[in-house]
Formats: sequence, C-alpha cells, structure tokens
Amino acid sequence: MDKNQVKKIISPSELGIDPIAKAHTIPSQWYTSPQVFELEQQYLFKKNWQYVCHADQISAAGSSYCSRIAQNPVIVFKDSEDQIRCFYNVCKHRGGPLAIKKGTKTVLQCQYHGWTYLDDGSLRGVPDWNKVDLFDTKDFGLDPIPFELWHGLIFVKLNEASPSLNQLLGGIPEAIAPLSLSNMEFHSEQVYDIHCNWKVYVDNFLEGYHIPIVHPELAKLLDYRAYTTETAEWYSLQHSPFKKGENMYSSKGGQAFYYFVYPNIMLNILPGRLQVNSVIPVSADQCKVVFSYFYEDAASRTKSGLIQEDIDYSHQIQLEDIEICEAVQHGLASDAYHKGRFSVKREVGVYHFQNLLKKEYRDVLNQL
Repeated sequence: MDKNQVKKIISPSELGIDPIAKAHTIPSQWYTSPQVFELEQQYLFKKNWQYVCHADQISAAGSSYCSRIAQNPVIVFKDSEDQIRCFYNVCKHRGGPLAIKKGTKTVLQCQYHGWTYLDDGSLRGVPDWNKVDLFDTKDFGLDPIPFELWHGLIFVKLNEASPSLNQLLGGIPEAIAPLSLSNMEFHSEQVYDIHCNWKVYVDNFLEGYHIPIVHPELAKLLDYRAYTTETAEWYSLQHSPFKKGENMYSSKGGQAFYYFVYPNIMLNILPGRLQVNSVIPVSADQCKVVFSYFYEDAASRTKSGLIQEDIDYSHQIQLEDIEICEAVQHGLASDAYHKGRFSVKREVGVYHFQNLLKKEYRDVLNQL
C-alpha cells in the first residue's frame, strides 16, 4: 500500500463531519481506489467483528465451515467435546487449506501435503520429515482466532482493537421482542457475486429512498410512509410496518426490521424469519454477498411452501439491488461524479455509516 497515495486520496479535508442537512457524501474515489480498498482490508476489517456462520451449520462433531475475513482464510469447526474452534485456515508448511481429516472428528489435515493438527491447533503429524534438522513441532501450530457466539451466530475478530460484541449488538434482542433470534433454525445459504465496491452495496441497503423506484413489489408490501431509520453507536435500524393485505408476512402481524451492523453485516428480521447478509469485499469494484436464511419451525414452513416463497421473493429483490448497485459503480467511476448530498428524511442510515467510515479513516491516517 502506497501511504502517500492513500493520503492524497483520503484528504483530512474530506474527513470533517457536518450535520446531515449540510453534509456531502464521501468522495467517489473512495469507492474506486485499489489503495483505499487495501487500507480497508488492513485496518478496518481486521479490527471489527465479522460474521462467519451459525452454530447450526457446524452442529455435528467434526463439521466445519470456511470463510475469508479481510482476505484471510478462516475455518470454524466443532470438536468431539462439542466445543467450537476457530483458526486461520492456513497450514504452517506452505500455506495449504485445512479440512477435518476423514475418519476423525478432531484432527485437521492440510489438503496439500497432509500435515495434521489436533483440535487445539498443535501440530501432530508431518509425513516424510525424518531428515529435517532443527525442527520443533511446537513452533508450527495453527494460529487461533478469537470468536464469540451471539444468539447462535458466530462472530470472529482478527485483532483486539474493536468494541466488544455486546457493545456492538446491544439492544437488538430487546428491540425485536417478542421475536427471538435464538429460536431461528438455519435453513440455507445463497451467494451473490456483485461488480461493485462493498460500500456501494452497504449504502444501498441503508436507505428505503430507492424502494418505490427499484423495488415496486417491496413497495406494495411495506408502508413506505411509516418507514423509519434509527441509529445507535455501531448499528442502524430501518423498520416499517407491513401494509394491510394478504401476504406471507403481514398475516403474522408485526413489522420488518432491517439492521445494519458496522461495517458489513445486515440482519433482516421478519416474523418467523432471520436473514443474515454478510458483505465480503473482493476488490475495489467487486464484492460477494452471502445470504443466510433462518426460520422458526422450519419443517412446517418448508412443507407449506412458505420458505421457498420467501427465498424466491428475496432473490428477486436482490437481483434488483445488484442491477442498480452495478450501475452506480459505473457512475461513481465516471468523470461526471465526485460527491453528492443526503436526503435528511430518507438517508440517515447512509449518513451514519459514512460518518463511521470517516472516523475510522481518520484513525488510520494518524497511524500511517
């Protein structure tokens, strides 16, 4: 990363925080610059909690789940004592990926040359190594990653410079009561590859301003006049009651809760359903979004067809979001755009997110 180049792109003059009625959006170059992308991977995503998977996805001893956090491979698995373990998914021989060794529940094996590790990360077996001098297996154990479990969701952090998980998510369970995330069962996962910067996707999620134009079917479901955005220290909430009428959600009563947890996690909570979206940066102009679906009483909902109806509906909304986000990425990269302004009524969530980014960028510039 060229530090001087970064300082030219992220100028201190762009980091001021004005009231929303006077504020400008962040500069377009922050969405298109490879240097800014690299800075975010190194400093932003390594210091903030990242969602990996649900405990249901590794419920059986010996089951595992692999992901990437700030470009780092990660593996989470359940050992024979029903304990969750989390490591960098990197063998200490030559960087190969790990998986649970066939026929075991507690041994990790490199899928490249067969080195094996116990569930505590210690190196156990090294094939064809008898002539290697000055080699101590204690020096080649796996690197553990701190993690925490929150209502069944597994979060990890690569360093200690982040708020506690309770500080990050405090208040959400109380706000959605009597709905309970702990009652949700994992159902399935869907992955989308999108040609836009991760912040474009986040910005889009954080406002309902585009719903009447981009999502005509969603506009029929939600009461747009009552659509409200609230902010906390590290997250924002958009919520709306359902319009009266026959649909798969309003019959249950309640409303839609759309939580954004900084920097890249969405919790979409509807009656009887949780959808977790994890936005994974890939490059300056590409991201991957993982949709994970959870339901109350998943068996009966599957039988009735409600789950498939919900997933199909969400997929259509996502296709609409992908189309507009990719178009916005082209617009941000054009000669015609630099910065915009905020709707005071409709873009409070975007304003909140971009101010958190500015604070983080300011801290990073002070370290460079």
